[in-house]
Amino acid sequence: MWRLARAGAARTAGGRLTVAAAAATAGASGGWYERLAQSVPVHWAEEGLVALQAAAGLPWWAAIVCGAGLLRTAVTLPLAAHQSRLLAKLENLQPEIKKLAEHLRYEVSVRGKQLGWSEKVARFHFKKNLRRIITELYIRDNCHPFKATLLVWVQIPMWVCVSLALRNCSVGATDSGVQEQFSAGGALWFTDLTAPDSTWILPVSLGLMNLLIVEIFASQKMEVSRFQKIATNFFRVVSVVMIPVAATVPSSMALYWLSSSFMGLSHNLLLRSPTFRRLCCIPRTKSDSDTPYRDIVSALTTKYGFKK
Repeated sequence: MWRLARAGAARTAGGRLTVAAAAATAGASGGWYERLAQSVPVHWAEEGLVALQAAAGLPWWAAIVCGAGLLRTAVTLPLAAHQSRLLAKLENLQPEIKKLAEHLRYEVSVRGKQLGWSEKVARFHFKKNLRRIITELYIRDNCHPFKATLLVWVQIPMWVCVSLALRNCSVGATDSGVQEQFSAGGALWFTDLTAPDSTWILPVSLGLMNLLIVEIFASQKMEVSRFQKIATNFFRVVSVVMIPVAATVPSSMALYWLSSSFMGLSHNLLLRSPTFRRLCCIPRTKSDSDTPYRDIVSALTTKYGFKK
């Protein structure tokens, strides 16, 4: 798919089409993918990458790695800390919600007997009033669950925009001449950032990194709902599927994906630190551990080390 932009070989009256015109032509005929690749946020990401590389004077592979680290640290880490605060508040609310639910169930039961409610009507009033009580608690503690999804709404579009910006730079879909720099801007076995990694080292490393992230979350010692089990298995499948996908895109994209996942893993581990959680004003919860890293290693060793 990333080769589509190279198809713009038509000629103008004075010679070849400019790269920008070729990209525009591809965008008009390539459907939603090309339109997205030529969107304003993606062009902003392209300009940001070029500015970062020019300001830092780094080779392109290092600029991509640093760009992923800067975005993760400056944008997603604060949002992840905010999410952790909300989730900690929600966890600490559960005992109060349980106690209020028991009291409400008793009141509804007494009221139902007085008014002759059926079991269905009593259940309706219980659920209605419980939702009201829970909403009031969320407002009181400023921890509505939807606010915890802010990280996803920012992280995924940012990841997509940067990925497409790197794709445009790799296939020459911009008029800045960056493609030539990308072709010699790699390192080690991926010297050409415009070509896929034929060794599959970057794609396989990406898959293993994402699987490690999933397994660390799955190793937490807490009750897991059926939905959470399904979500965990879904992300396991996505992590494996990303391996062949990463093997078909330019190495610049695979390198960015691997760097972003590595930074995500590092930040997730950092947010387990009791000291860092105190610095971020994250409330302590019942499930918190004073030795989180030892617990992770122990859980993974027990699960995959065949310990009895």
